Amino acid sequence: MGTTFGLGELGFLIQGLKWTVLLAAIAFVGGGIGGLGVALARTSTSRALRRITGGYIAVFQGTPLLMQLFVIYYGLGLIGLTLPAWVAVAIAFTLHASAFLGEIWRGSIEALPKGQFEAAKALGLHYVPRMRDVILPQALRIALPATIGFLVQLIKGTSLAAIVGFIELARAGQIVSNQTYEPLLVFSVVGAIYFALCWPLSLYGMRVESRIARAAAR
Repeated sequence: MGTTFGLGELGFLIQGLKWTVLLAAIAFVGGGIGGLGVALARTSTSRALRRITGGYIAVFQGTPLLMQLFVIYYGLGLIGLTLPAWVAVAIAFTLHASAFLGEIWRGSIEALPKGQFEAAKALGLHYVPRMRDVILPQALRIALPATIGFLVQLIKGTSLAAIVGFIELARAGQIVSNQTYEPLLVFSVVGAIYFALCWPLSLYGMRVESRIARAAAR
């Protein structure tokens, strides 16, 4: 007979939530840095850079995240590079996020009117100050709703990390469910935690999108 779901089990779920949030934060920050590089390469004048980053995006957008986790964790082990589960999943999610964020931000850069680029050049701004002070602030503002939406998907996607033994919120819920034999109760709590984490972000993203649409209509 299993134990009853109580404060101890809830505390274990909160520990899993901590790792979910940490993994999502690492992937989002690392993916943001990598994604910026991908976006700049995709919009550069170098054909080689555009092709390389285009292939990178195609690989990570065209294959399941679950497979990417397998390749990073087990594939590196086959060549003698054994990583702790949390390091392997952090690398996999960071690479995954950089591909998606890079494409989101590339689209936002290319969505800007050509006059913005021409005006920046007319002011004599070189590439770095032109992108830093003129182009990227506008592009990232346009991309903010889609970026927030991707963050929500990233948080929910962390549940796949359990496949390599990483104990995040969904895996913690599975463990508690196996101990208590109360799957409906346990996963209702897990779902409520995910909802409490993701819904405010989704709501914020919708508000930002609405605000941008109103500003564009003026």
